[in-house]
Amino acid sequence: MASYLSTLSPPIAPVRRIRYFIFLKDVLILACTTFGGPQVHLAMMLDRLVTKRRYLTEEELMELNALCQILPGPTSTQTITALGFKIGGPNLAYLTLLVWMLPGVLLMTAVAIGMYYVQQRSISLAFTRFIQPMAVGFLIVAGYRIARKVIHNQMGLVLAIISALTAYAFPSPYITPVVIVAGGLTTAFSYEKQIMMEKTPIRIQWANFFLWLGVLIGAAILGAVTQSLPIRIFENFYRNGSLVFGGGQVLTPMLYNEFVEFKHYLTRQEFLSGLAIVQATPGPTFSFASYIGALSLRSDGWSGQLLGGLMAAAGIFLPGTFFIFFVYRFWNQLKRYRAVRASLEGINATSTGLTIAAAFSLFQPMSDQWPSVLVVVATILLLEYSKIPPYILIICGLFMGFLL
Repeated sequence: MASYLSTLSPPIAPVRRIRYFIFLKDVLILACTTFGGPQVHLAMMLDRLVTKRRYLTEEELMELNALCQILPGPTSTQTITALGFKIGGPNLAYLTLLVWMLPGVLLMTAVAIGMYYVQQRSISLAFTRFIQPMAVGFLIVAGYRIARKVIHNQMGLVLAIISALTAYAFPSPYITPVVIVAGGLTTAFSYEKQIMMEKTPIRIQWANFFLWLGVLIGAAILGAVTQSLPIRIFENFYRNGSLVFGGGQVLTPMLYNEFVEFKHYLTRQEFLSGLAIVQATPGPTFSFASYIGALSLRSDGWSGQLLGGLMAAAGIFLPGTFFIFFVYRFWNQLKRYRAVRASLEGINATSTGLTIAAAFSLFQPMSDQWPSVLVVVATILLLEYSKIPPYILIICGLFMGFLL
């Protein structure tokens, strides 16, 4: 009997590898076909990963997504990476991350290289004139849609307004995490409204937390000592990726404040053009970081831009991955605490306020240009009252820019 069982055991590994390969193929399909941000990503994950493939139940996917909403980092990226961890452990999770992020990262890096090529040959960027106000329209709609989902009471509305005013009055990359943490602490104290759950002892494995912290400190020290711009780019994005809650919409004001207003690595026109184009790019919206990283190293030629795009992408995606690896192992115990669940309300509300502040800051310089105002209004109306995908709108905007 034992010998018979031993003859059956070897095929298990090949079957598992085939399952992993099929899963990674599904991730690649999603990475190349999902447009529109975390909400659309979640809907397509439900369709392909739950309904078609049954890797997990709908309840399990929604629970994973809720966990990732609490953590810093890109929500949809963390969700699909956590699913890879659930199916095949850390190795499959890292492969999942690479397959999910690379199409968007490479595409946005290529866009940055193309943008610099155009500028070097003194070709006008006037063809982007329409997609810049369109980017503001996308941001306004994103803020409105987030607000509808996460603001349910007067406290949430007050936190959103305060965070918007604070972010607008103090456009510093360091004010964003302060506002978000303050919002989470504010609602955490009203935990009595949450349903009580039976608590179990929390067993924490600290390896991935110390890995995240070690990379954060090490990159900061190495960047300060060497003054190497690629390393500083990595450190800048790693820090932002460690502090951003709420997805790409909240990341936008952080990146604008740091790389346009504070460090002047990009012009406002370049930033808005990239922000609009990323709406027409499949995969995670955090791939916008690779566009900024590539343009930040434009003086080093195309190889430097490629390095900048990859360093920015590694910096922005790694913290969220370390966090989900760290927290996922004790999530079942952590979610039973009411204060943890209550803090999400404040985090979401302040994240909404940050998005509103970014939209207003970007709209203000074009508010006296009626063509730009018309494009912003038209973009908002088309997004809200038509079923035209964002990438079609961007393509049309570029086409109109070329014609006019």
